Amino acid sequence: MANIVVEIVKYLMIIMMAAYTFECFSVFAHHDIDKKKSILLNQNILMFANQAMAYLAMYLKTQELKMVFFYLAQVVLLVASIALYMLIYPRVSRLVINNMCMLLSIGLIMITRLDYDKATKQFIIIAIAMAISLCVPVIIRKVKFLKDWTYVYAGAGIVALITVLIFARTSDGAKLGFSVFGFGVQPSELVKILFVFYVASSFKKSTEFKNVVITTIIAAIHVLVLVVSTDLGAALIIFVVYLVMLYVATRQPLYMLAGLAAGSGASVVAYHLFGHIQTRVNVWRDPFAVYQTGGYQVAQSLFAIATGSWFGMGLFNGKPTDIPVADEDFIFSAISEELGLIFALCLILVCLSVYIMFLNIAMQLRNRFYKLVALGLGTCYIFQVFLTIGGVTKFIPSTGVTLPLVSYGGSSLLSTLIMFGIIQGLYILREDEEEIIEQRKEELRGGPRSTPPKKQRTAKNRKKKATKFEEIEEQRIR
Repeated sequence: MANIVVEIVKYLMIIMMAAYTFECFSVFAHHDIDKKKSILLNQNILMFANQAMAYLAMYLKTQELKMVFFYLAQVVLLVASIALYMLIYPRVSRLVINNMCMLLSIGLIMITRLDYDKATKQFIIIAIAMAISLCVPVIIRKVKFLKDWTYVYAGAGIVALITVLIFARTSDGAKLGFSVFGFGVQPSELVKILFVFYVASSFKKSTEFKNVVITTIIAAIHVLVLVVSTDLGAALIIFVVYLVMLYVATRQPLYMLAGLAAGSGASVVAYHLFGHIQTRVNVWRDPFAVYQTGGYQVAQSLFAIATGSWFGMGLFNGKPTDIPVADEDFIFSAISEELGLIFALCLILVCLSVYIMFLNIAMQLRNRFYKLVALGLGTCYIFQVFLTIGGVTKFIPSTGVTLPLVSYGGSSLLSTLIMFGIIQGLYILREDEEEIIEQRKEELRGGPRSTPPKKQRTAKNRKKKATKFEEIEEQRIR
């Protein structure tokens, strides 16, 4: 009986995930506020129904009552997170909140399936990180001197990375971080955010050649320290984020081409210097040829994805535990095996929906600093998703990075939730900018907040002034 229910639940979860994903994109097509609210509410219903189905299946397979209590605790946490965001910040993006909670719920489902003890740890980390992230939007909105801490961001980031290089233990060929009270601390996750703020602050001040050279040197120091630590994933993320931000800030294709050439050359040098990188490249070429000497992990990942096929094996019906570190770097493979490729592809599309929202916010912000921050964080997020999924599917060499909000990991989870909090703060700032501009336009056109009648200009002069103001605003946007 339990196997029949699990089989039915598998298909229901795929249907609900597909419906949720469809609504992630359909919400962009509607301009009616009530229709959008209806779609966003439907997403919440689908998310909680999906979670309920998953824990029902896991309870039937394990017959452990702790699954029920853990599920109820998750519902309370997710409901509280959504409610507090909406209560404290009524003007935040509901789509970003929904996607954030959906990804967290999928991660908790899969980690619970793989290792219940790690799932409880992840739950605690989510609760703490969510509380921290709730404070971030008000900081972004109220603190006006964030754009002035250029070298504070750079100095803090480089010091943190050098500390890891000197004092951290080597794990799986790389120096990543430390263990504090049983929780892993990986400074490079938070350094990525500091790096985005540094580059945005630097290019806000100037995009002249001299400043570009200085910024590039400091960015190169970040990358080099990570390469020496053999933290290849973080190094690639910072490199790509910098190139994207550099091109958008300067609009000079030559800088982009020079950066790509330098990065390609550095990759060749790193390949010849570090045996760890050579192993990963050899595994990428043919994991089955080096199955016993490094290819086992990727080979098991490919077996899991192939076994799951389109519809998956069902929760507790597959063998995702055969994949090393399945709850971290290779969680996408575990999801593909038990929930199917359709579910996994929908997960990718949800991540893409998050990225689209990040870009949408970046394009609409008028403040150059905040625009670059939104762009940098969005690039950081989606490129990490690409590295994770590309690595487990053998599309690119494995880089050892986690799937944001889905994989097990304290530092990654905390940094990603802070990133989402920053984006929500920028979304509110965008709304504030639109409101201020509309008020100014209304004043210049003789609206309700205009000067007293005896001091007003003629209608013709007011119109000219309003037109001039609009031209200035358009120049600022460009």
